[in-house]
Order: sequence, then C-alpha cells, then structure tokens
Amino acid sequence: MADTNYFDNVSEGEPETIVVGDYLQWKRTDLARAYDPSLYTLSYLGRIAGGGNEITITATSQTDHFLIQVSSTVTANYNPGRYHWQLEITRDSDGERIVVDRSHSEVIPDLEVNSSDPRTHAEIMLDKIRSLLQGKADSDVSSYSIAGRSLTKMTFEELTQAEAYFHAKVEAENAKLNAKAHRDTGATVKVRF
Repeated sequence: MADTNYFDNVSEGEPETIVVGDYLQWKRTDLARAYDPSLYTLSYLGRIAGGGNEITITATSQTDHFLIQVSSTVTANYNPGRYHWQLEITRDSDGERIVVDRSHSEVIPDLEVNSSDPRTHAEIMLDKIRSLLQGKADSDVSSYSIAGRSLTKMTFEELTQAEAYFHAKVEAENAKLNAKAHRDTGATVKVRF
C-alpha cells in the first residue's frame, strides 16, 4: 500500500469504496478493445440506494483505454451510501447507447470532515440488534427497522435470525478488507503452530 502512488498509478476497473472528498481515477482497457475510444463515449450513471442522489461521470477517451477521473471537489458533494451504477457506451456517430455493465460502490464519509458514525450499515445493525438481545438498547434503536419492521417490534427469534445475518455480513466485510490490505501490502503472513 505504501509503495503505490495512487495519483500516478491508474487502477483497472471501478473502485468498490469511495471516500467523500477523495480524488478518483481508474481506467477500462477491456472496453477500449471492443469500442474504439475515438468512436464511442463511456459514461457512468450512479444512484444512491433508495433513490434521489444521482451521479454522472464521463470518461476521457485515450488511445488504448477509457480514463475516468473525478476531482476531489466533485466527490466532496457525494452523499455517503450505497450507489448502484450502470456503465454506458454511446456511439458518437448517432448517439445510440447500450448498458454494458452494472454494479455498485459504497461511498463512505471522510472522517476528517464528517463526525458521522464510521461503521458500515451492517455493523450498526448488528450492534443495535445485540443491544436489544442483551436488554441494553439505546434510545434511538426504535428508529431502525428491517424490511419496514421496527427492531423493537421483532420477536426474539426474528432478532436472533437478524443477528446471525448481520454478523455474517460484518464478517464478510472484514474478510474483504483484510484480503485487500494483504493484497495492497504484498505482505506474507507466516504462522507457526
């Protein structure tokens, strides 16, 4: 991680996580092989889960790839949350468009400027459910719900099922972060028994 200058080294593919206020850049070389960058335009349309906030990004055409760059001043206006996006290719000659990919990215708050809770949604839900199960619920637990049903109205069995579900989600998030950290550092971890 420390050996990589992210301003100079452009990664291939979309980021899974975006920090509000960070400079972003990535490229799509694979699509340039099928869609000549001088004849096609690549763009993204992203919408936050639940609707409302929308992001549009248009790539710059390079010789052998599409380059996507978003300034820090633009991402500073992104609202934290899960954004579902679609990748569109437009034929410049007639404006015809096709969607070639769909996925999602998580936009997370910048801890330097935002005092909001840095936990993921799954971590927050797991903590709220566990507080209910332990009889130590805080005052705002009633404002949380699953599938439109308040946590405080759920049965013990429903809460334990939800606890298992969110526990698995948190474990998966942590495993993904650990794998990424290991991949970025290139470190080999040796264990002796």
